[in-house]
Formats: sequence, structure tokens, C-alpha cells
Amino acid sequence: MPALTSHEGCHPVTDKTVVRADKQKLIHRLNRIEGQVRGISGMIDDDRYCVDVLTQIASVKSALDGLAMQLLESHAKGCVSRAIEGGEGDAAIEELMGVFRKLTRS
Repeated sequence: MPALTSHEGCHPVTDKTVVRADKQKLIHRLNRIEGQVRGISGMIDDDRYCVDVLTQIASVKSALDGLAMQLLESHAKGCVSRAIEGGEGDAAIEELMGVFRKLTRS
């Protein structure tokens, strides 16, 4: 079955105020992660101890994983749920599992 290509209306709720608040939280989280990555660049430029740099890299990876899981949950509760209700459940679940497999690869 083909993957779903439309994400229109793909929000955990239909209240635009709540969606905007969720979006702002995600953007804030991404901005923090971006700052962490810039910090790693500075650490390398400053010839910091390798273990300290690697620790910060692990922290960034963890932060990105948390962000991905937050988005995945939102997608499952919103888009996938609506696709199931609309009769496109098989494609939505197939797509969801494909994304989950990508996220859980080591």
C-alpha cells in the first residue's frame, strides 16, 4: 500500500491556539538543540577533551530522539488516527512503522 503523502490537517488537535503552542514548544526545543550543536563546534575549535565533546554529542542525539518521539506521538494521535477513521489505516500504519524503523536504527 502506498504511503500517505498529505499532511494537511495533521495536528493532534483542531484548535489552532493549541497547535501554535505545540509548534512553539517544538521550535524552542530545536533552537536549544541548535545551540548545543554550535557549542560542540566551539569545543572542537577550542581543542577540548574528546570525552567532553563526545558527551555533548550524546546529549544532542538524546535531545533529537526526544523531539522525534514527541513528533511521532503527535503524528500517531492526529494524522494516523484520522487516516484510520477515514479508511486509510493500512497505509497510515505502514508509513508510521517505516518512520519508527528509521528512528530506531542504531
